[in-house]
Amino acid sequence: MDFSFSKEQLMIRDMVRDFAQKEIAPIAEEVDRTERFPIENFKKMGELGLLGIPFPEEYGGSGGDTLSYILAVEEIGKACGSTGLSYAAAVSLGASPLYAFGTEEQKKEHLVPLAKGESLGAFGLTEPNAGSDAGGTRTKAELKGDKYVINGEKCWITNASFARTVIVTAVTGKDDRGKNKISAFIVPADSPGLTIRSEYEKMGVRGSNTTELVLEDVEVPEENILGDPSKGFNQFLYTLDGGRISIAALALGIGKAAYEAALQYSNERKQFGKLIGSFQAIQFKLADMAMELELASNMVYKAAWLKDQKKPFKKEAAMAKLFASESATRACNQALQIHGGYGYMREYHIERYLRDAKLMEIGEGTSEIQRLVIAREIGCPR
Repeated sequence: MDFSFSKEQLMIRDMVRDFAQKEIAPIAEEVDRTERFPIENFKKMGELGLLGIPFPEEYGGSGGDTLSYILAVEEIGKACGSTGLSYAAAVSLGASPLYAFGTEEQKKEHLVPLAKGESLGAFGLTEPNAGSDAGGTRTKAELKGDKYVINGEKCWITNASFARTVIVTAVTGKDDRGKNKISAFIVPADSPGLTIRSEYEKMGVRGSNTTELVLEDVEVPEENILGDPSKGFNQFLYTLDGGRISIAALALGIGKAAYEAALQYSNERKQFGKLIGSFQAIQFKLADMAMELELASNMVYKAAWLKDQKKPFKKEAAMAKLFASESATRACNQALQIHGGYGYMREYHIERYLRDAKLMEIGEGTSEIQRLVIAREIGCPR
C-alpha cells in the first residue's frame, strides 16, 4: 500500500499549482464579482496541456492519468472555484465520454480539439423536470432518414457558450420493459435550432459559464450518436461516476483554501491579548477541518486510483464526492466563524469559498443521491 505520488504526478501538481497561484488566483475575486468567464486563462491552460491531461497524445492529450488530472482540479479549485468547475466539466463531462465511447472518427473530429484546449466540452443532461431523476429525460430524438431530429430543453449546463460541440442526452424509444431508451448525441454548437442562453444569476461559482439549451428540430447525422444507442443511460452514469471524482477534488481544493486561510488568520489575529489560535475553541475547529480534509483527500485519491486501475469505482466515487463536498462546506463555514466579521466581507475571500463550496453538494448528483448510490452498492434492498 503506497500513498505516495509518482514523479510525473508531482510534477503536474506543482506546475498547475504555480500556474493557478500566478494566473488564476489574482483575478478570482473579480471573476466572481463580475460573473465574467475567464477565457484568457482557459487558453493558457490549453497551451499548457491541462485540458488533455488524462487523454493519450494521439488524441491531442498529455498522456497522463486520472490521478494527475484530479490533482490539477484540486489546485485550480483552490485558486478559483468558478475556473475549477468549468475545467472539471470540460474534461470529465465534455471530453471523457468521447474518449470512453466515441468511434475513432468521433475522437479525431471532436476529442482532439477539446484535449488541445481549442474548445471547451459541455454535457447536456439536466432538464427542468429531470435533475436527480435523470431517467425522466423528456428531450426526444427521432430518426428520420439518416438524421436524428432532437427536440427538448436542458438547464444548468456548464461551458456550452464556449463549446464547439455539446453532448446531449435524449430519449430514442422504449426498451422491452417499456422504459425509456436514452442515447447521447454529439451536437455542433452552431446547429440550426439550437439556442444557448446564459441568463442565470447564481449564488456561487459565478464566473463559470452556466447555460440553458433549447433544441427545436435540431438535426444531427446518424453517425453523431455516441456509443451504443441502447446503452446510453449506463454510459452517462459511468460518465457521472468519473465526474463525481473531479467534483470531489474541486470541493477538496476549495475546502483546503478556506482551512489554510483560517489557520493563517488564527496565527495573526489577537483578542484578549493572545493569538486566537491559542484558544482551545479555535484549535478544535482547525483540528476538525484538518482531519476531515485529510480523510477526504484519501477518499478522492483512492477513487481516482481505482479508475486508473480499471477497477470498479462507482461506490468510492460517490463516497468521495459526498464526503469531500460536505467536509468542504463545513470547513468554509468554520473558517468564516474563525474570521468573525472579517470573514463576512468580500476582502477575505471566505464568503466566496462558502458560496462556491455549497454547489459541490448539489452538482453531479446531490448528497442525497450519493447516499442512495452508496446504499445500493453496499447491498441495501431496493
